[in-house]
Amino acid sequence: MVDVKLYSLIKVYECGSFVAAANQLSITQPAVSQQIKALEQELNVKIFERNSGKLIVTKAGEKVIRCAQRMIGLQNMLEQELSDDREMIDHLTVGVTHTAESNPIAEALAKYCSENNGISIKIVTMPINNLYKMLMSYELDFAIVEDRIRDSSIKFLPLDTDYLVLAVSPNHPFAKKNMITLNELKKERLILRLPNSGTRNLFVAHLESNNMNINDFNVILELDNVSTIKDLIRRDFGVSILPKSACLDELKKKKISVLPIENLSMMREINIAYPSDFTQTEILHGIVQAYNDTLKIYK
Repeated sequence: MVDVKLYSLIKVYECGSFVAAANQLSITQPAVSQQIKALEQELNVKIFERNSGKLIVTKAGEKVIRCAQRMIGLQNMLEQELSDDREMIDHLTVGVTHTAESNPIAEALAKYCSENNGISIKIVTMPINNLYKMLMSYELDFAIVEDRIRDSSIKFLPLDTDYLVLAVSPNHPFAKKNMITLNELKKERLILRLPNSGTRNLFVAHLESNNMNINDFNVILELDNVSTIKDLIRRDFGVSILPKSACLDELKKKKISVLPIENLSMMREINIAYPSDFTQTEILHGIVQAYNDTLKIYK
């Protein structure tokens, strides 16, 4: 159904090269070039330009690529739905952030699948901006995200309220405190998420509201893997700013202690984001229930 030229277009965009795209598509480079040229002629636009040997996407090209991604995503969704109808199975692709991957959501999704025969879920972990792009191109059925964006094509179902906290080893002197100050935190070795993470951005925003900068703190390590951060905290390599939801298992087992920071009320929503034309909303409500049931284990 989808024009083969659109698959070549997306592959060139992903590879940043006609040659690399041709290799992955198992066709010749001239064939790929001809397909892109034909697409440009059909649409009367220039999709790619070259600058210092690099392939650059034009503004018009960005629109074409976004539309192509949606068309391919819709076809994939249709094929999956027709296959599911034949096999009496629902295959869902769910996007989660690196933070959500470490909180009870994965356990809740597993619980939902175990209680509902014929449901199969694939979890994709991406930064939040990538998840929204994949939602809009129909590469995901829904996503678990922190906070919301303003876009009429996306709807939201509240899942939970979360708080950023200071996470420390149970052996750390802070573990005996009820709260610490920002000046106390400045003296600590900080292990933080990467700058493109929602957790990091929320922390930085609250620092700035207190006329402080992240450069005022002793950041010794930055990484995206929340499980690794928690492991380093447990071994007293430093302290971190993490969502409380990502530490529930460690809190229950007393492997990590958490506490608030004075003047930083770092609260945020956790939502299920889904395309406005997603029709299986009963599944979403079922997942909310499974999530709430899962939380009871940690209380």
